[in-house]
Amino acid sequence: MTPKTIAVAGATGLVGQQILAVLDERNYPIKSLRLLASARSKGKTIQFRGETLQVEELTESSFKGVEVALFSAGGGTSKQFSPCAASDGCVVVDNSSAWRMDPKVPLVVPEVNPGAIQTHEGIIANPNCSTIQMVVVLKPLHDAAKITRVVVSTYQAVSGAGVAALDELRAQTRAILAGENPVCDIFPHPIAFNCLPQIPQSDAFIENGYSTEEMKMVNETKKIMGDDSIRVTATTVRVPVFTGHSESVNVETERKLTANEARTILGQAPGLVVEDDPASQMYPLASRAAGRSETFVGRIREDLSHDRALDMWIVSDNLLKGAALNAVQIAEHL
Repeated sequence: MTPKTIAVAGATGLVGQQILAVLDERNYPIKSLRLLASARSKGKTIQFRGETLQVEELTESSFKGVEVALFSAGGGTSKQFSPCAASDGCVVVDNSSAWRMDPKVPLVVPEVNPGAIQTHEGIIANPNCSTIQMVVVLKPLHDAAKITRVVVSTYQAVSGAGVAALDELRAQTRAILAGENPVCDIFPHPIAFNCLPQIPQSDAFIENGYSTEEMKMVNETKKIMGDDSIRVTATTVRVPVFTGHSESVNVETERKLTANEARTILGQAPGLVVEDDPASQMYPLASRAAGRSETFVGRIREDLSHDRALDMWIVSDNLLKGAALNAVQIAEHL
């Protein structure tokens, strides 16, 4: 690849830091790197490939001469600044929800729909973290037997809610173990030693009773897979895990797939690792997936209540494949 002039918007956040780490680990060819964040982070320094780089304030003129901008700065920020970047000839890969369902913006997981990248008009959307790891598994099964319905329940790590949420989990854990009352600033209820069926932590629920996170999984899955006929329902839950989203997924197919067929298909699919030997206590774990780029799938078994359905357990690092890695993979395809 030809070295590029790159900007990272939201460079001081959890995902922004992961983007920088992934760019370095994958030896992405960079001619120059611009680190962008809000005014309160202006002047901070970040080490990258042996250099000390200063964080600049994100403005509408930040993208002149930039070829690719990796955004992880929130939906409102992306709505404001992504068009500015695109108008300056920069291609934006955006990690927020701002553009995902825009019909003019491709929503991309490179293992699933890389061809969609070529349809961009200056902005490419990175899907929701829980959607990404699921569709990496769904795509090869859909190609083999056509998926008709998906039922998913998620067990999502606290890191998906940001640095302050991780700090709250630590503080609440210490408080409860000391016999004290936990303080809730980020979450509506204690997250330590608890499970919260509410994502995001505020303004989560809509008129149909689903949360916005659940509807992201429903709508994004159809768009990425390129098949509106797939029926999807989701329940998303925050659990007291630092890193790594886990998902229980039930998949109905038009043609019956045996568990062994599914293991063979998934074992040959890009970006996937099959860990499926329950007799030896081998199955995907969030603790083992943390820091890994792959998506892990196991507990693959035939649904006893349906003759053309499979149950499985899917785990991935939500900050890597669920965010930073997927964005960098898109940039590599560019």
